[in-house]
Amino acid sequence: MAGYYFITDSTLSRKGTLYDVEQACKAGVSVIQYRQKIGSTLDLLNEALLLRKMISPPVLFLVNDRVDIASSVHADGVHLGQDDMPCKRARQLLGSEKIIGVTVHTVEEAEQAVNDGADYLGVSPIFSTSTKEDAGIPAGIGLLRDIKTKFSLPLVAIGGITLENAGKVISAGADSICAISAVVSSSDVYGTILAFQSLFQRE
Repeated sequence: MAGYYFITDSTLSRKGTLYDVEQACKAGVSVIQYRQKIGSTLDLLNEALLLRKMISPPVLFLVNDRVDIASSVHADGVHLGQDDMPCKRARQLLGSEKIIGVTVHTVEEAEQAVNDGADYLGVSPIFSTSTKEDAGIPAGIGLLRDIKTKFSLPLVAIGGITLENAGKVISAGADSICAISAVVSSSDVYGTILAFQSLFQRE
């Protein structure tokens, strides 16, 4: 899990989730996370099924929050927030082969996620962001460095990341970065992802 980590956002997208995912696959991302907060369970399930057909190895397909949908569409795993189903319980339901990522905002939360069996950590928010209303107070790259020092799991940095500040986030220890609004709000989703990917090639 390295490079640009793609998360969908239908509210910010210019051309829709399916188009964005197609461009992300074309750009060679390693992970695509389906995050959809609007719509019924049936709506989410149907869209997730379409995405499952579009996304194939080696790209990983994860579902945000919804363990039930991830299981139903045979996704590669889920990403959980602090208010979602506990990692331990999700692991019991999904089994040992599925990937579980957990968003953390402190070193203590990171330690708990590691102990609970998470496969990677989403460190958030690095900078101020308007993409997620409940993102919390920006942690800065200092938290990223602290977690990198203490734990060996891959780290995905998210929150207020742009092409201008992404370099220092990667230097601080991020294995992957996500910049939702910078990508899906762009007129060139494919090109913007490639620009983020190129930052890792310089490391």
